[in-house]
Amino acid sequence: MKLLKPLWVTGKRRVSTWSPLATAFNTRPTSRSRPIFDSLRERTGLFNKPELTSFEGFHLLKEQAITATDRLIDEATSNPTRPMVDIFDELSDTLCKVADLAEFVRIAHPQPHFASAAEEACISVSGVVEKLNTHKGLYEALRDSVKRGTCGDQHLAELFLFDFEQSGIQLPEGPRQRVVALNDLILQTGQQFMAGAAKPRRVPREAIPQNVRQFFSSEGEHVMVSGVYAECGEAAAREAAYRLYLAPDQRQEQLLSATLQARHQLADLCGFRCYADRAIKASTMETSANVQQFLDILSDNLHDRANIDFEAMAAMKRKETPYQKSLMCWDTPYFTHKAKTQLLNVASSDFNPYFSLGACMEGLNMLCQELYGITLQSEQMLPGESWSPDVYKLAVVSERDGLLGHIYCDLYERPGKPHQDCHFTIRGGKLLPDGSYQNPIVVVMLSLSGGHRSGPALLGAGAVDNLFHELGHALHSMLARAPHQHVAGTRCATDLAELPSVLMEHFAACPDVVRRFARHFQTGAPMPEDMLQRLCASKHLFGASEMQLQVFYSALDQQYHGREAARGGDTTDVLRQVQKRYYGLPYVDDTAWQHRFSHLIGYGAKYYSYLISRALAWAVWRRHFAAEPLSRSAGEALRQGLLRHGGSIPPQILLRDYLETEITPHTLAMALTEELDYHRDQLDTVFKLANK
Repeated sequence: MKLLKPLWVTGKRRVSTWSPLATAFNTRPTSRSRPIFDSLRERTGLFNKPELTSFEGFHLLKEQAITATDRLIDEATSNPTRPMVDIFDELSDTLCKVADLAEFVRIAHPQPHFASAAEEACISVSGVVEKLNTHKGLYEALRDSVKRGTCGDQHLAELFLFDFEQSGIQLPEGPRQRVVALNDLILQTGQQFMAGAAKPRRVPREAIPQNVRQFFSSEGEHVMVSGVYAECGEAAAREAAYRLYLAPDQRQEQLLSATLQARHQLADLCGFRCYADRAIKASTMETSANVQQFLDILSDNLHDRANIDFEAMAAMKRKETPYQKSLMCWDTPYFTHKAKTQLLNVASSDFNPYFSLGACMEGLNMLCQELYGITLQSEQMLPGESWSPDVYKLAVVSERDGLLGHIYCDLYERPGKPHQDCHFTIRGGKLLPDGSYQNPIVVVMLSLSGGHRSGPALLGAGAVDNLFHELGHALHSMLARAPHQHVAGTRCATDLAELPSVLMEHFAACPDVVRRFARHFQTGAPMPEDMLQRLCASKHLFGASEMQLQVFYSALDQQYHGREAARGGDTTDVLRQVQKRYYGLPYVDDTAWQHRFSHLIGYGAKYYSYLISRALAWAVWRRHFAAEPLSRSAGEALRQGLLRHGGSIPPQILLRDYLETEITPHTLAMALTEELDYHRDQLDTVFKLANK
C-alpha cells in the first residue's frame, strides 16, 4: 500500500524540525491513514470500553449501573462499615461513568443509532438520579452520619446534603411535591426559552430600509434576520439588524417571567432569601450580597475607563459616517474589530500560518513540560475506540508519577457536530480501594476547518485562545488528584473551575510564551517580533468597555434572580434600569435583548462567575507567572496548591491559602482593575513603537 505525503511538506519548503506531536496534529487523521494492518487488530469499543463495540452496549452499561446503584443504596441504609461519603462517591462515580459518556456520545457521535442509544441511556440514568434525590432513607442515612461524625470527609458530605436539599427532600410532603413540580416547570420553560432565543426573526421586506436589504437573506416577501450583524461595515444595516433581531417577543417574555418566578418560589421553599443565594452557595463568593458588592465596586472603577473606550470608538464612527455621530450598542463590536485590525497592521489571516494546529500543540506541550514536568504524547487508537476517524488521542505522562490520564481531541468540524468549543469529562479521577488512582478521561472539542493534504489546520488568534482555554480545563482534570470523583478536577464551583482555563489564556497572550511556538508551518520561521507584539497587545484593546458589558450582563442576571424577583413585572423595565446604572451606552427603545440571552437559563444567577474567574486568574498570573512565565517552581506550586484539589476544599479556603490573601469582593474587583491598567500601559507602549 502506497502512503501519500501531505502536499504541504513536499519540495524545498519542507520542514523537518517538527516534533512527533506537532507532526501528528499537523496531519488530519482519516480512516485511510490508519496503520496498514489495523483491520487485523482486535476491535474495542468507544473510549476502549469493550461494551461499546456496538450501540447496544449502552443498554448493558445502563443495567450494570442500575444494579450497582441498588447494591450501594442497600449498603448505605444498612449500617455501613465504611464512611458514608465513600459509598455516596461510589454511587456518583457509577452513574457518572455512564451518564457523562452517554451525554457526550449523544451530542458528538455522527451515527444516529449510537446517538439515539446514548440518549436513551441518558434518560434512564437521569431517572435513577431523580429517584436517588427523593430517596428519604438515603438522605436520612447521610444526615445522621454527619451528626454522628461517621460520614468521613465533612466538606463532601455537606455538598451531598446540599444536592439532596435542593430537591426539597428535607421538607414536609406538600412543599416537597411543590419543589418537584417547580423543578419540572423550570426545566420545561427554560428549554423552550433557549430554543426561542436562537430562532431567526422573519419580517416583511418593507421592515428593512431599502438601502440595506442586500445585507439580509430573503424568503419571498420576507427577510430572515439571524443575528445582530455585529461586524457589518454598513452602520444602517447594523442598526436594522439590532432593532429587528432584538425586538420584544411576547412568548419569550412569558417563558422568562415564568422561569424567574418559579426559581424564586423554589428558593423560598428551600429556605433562601432569593434564587441567587441558592445558586451562589458553596461558590467562591458564597452570597449574592458579596456578588453585588463586587459588581458595584468594579462598576465604579470601570466608569471613566470605559468612557475612554467609547470616546475613541465614537471618534472612529464620526470619521467613517459623519452623518451618524452617536455611538450605539450596535456599533461597539464593529469598531472594536476595526481597531484591532488597524493595530495588527496586516490582515488577521496573515497570522494564521504561524499557528498551525501542530505548532499550537507543541506550544501546549512545552508549557506542560516547563511548568509541571508532564508531556502530551500522541497515541494510536485501537479500531473502534473513536467515534470519528479525525480524532486524536493524547496520553498525559508525568516524569514523576507516570500516566495521569487521557485526552481525546475532537477538533475538526463535521456535519451534525455542534459548533461549540468545550470540555467533557468522560471519567473522573478517583482514589480506588487498592490505593491506585482511577485516571481521568476527557474530551476537548473544537470546530476547526482544514487539516487536509493541502496543509494543516491554521488557527486564528481567537481559535488559539479557545484551544488553550479548553486544554486548561483538560489539564485541570489531568492534574487533579482529589480522593473522590465527585469533587475531582473541574467538578467544583463554576468560578473556580474556570480559573485554570482563563489562566491558560494569559499564557496564550504572553509574548515570551508565544515566541516559543509560533512559527510558519511551511518555512519554520518564527513570527516576526513586531507582529507578535501587536497580536498579543490587540487582545486587550477596548478591554474596559468589554468588561463593563460583562458587569452589566452579570448585574442584570443578579437582579432577575434577586429578592426583587418576587415582585414580578416586565423584564424589559428591569433591563432598562440596570443598563442605565451599569453600562455607558443607552438602552435602545423597543428592544428586549434579554429575550435572546440564553445564559439566563444555563447560568441562572451565576453569569458573574466568569468575571470572578478572570480576577482570580489575574491574581495568580501577577503573583506567580508574570515575571517568569515558564517557572517550574510556580507551576509546581499551582499544581500542588490549587489544581490537584479540584473541589475537595471549599474554594474560599483553597484560594486564600494558595494566593496568601483574603478573597473579598474588594480584592477581586481591584484585581480586574489592575489587569485593565496593566494592559492599557502595554498597549500604549505598542502604539508608541508603531508610530516611530
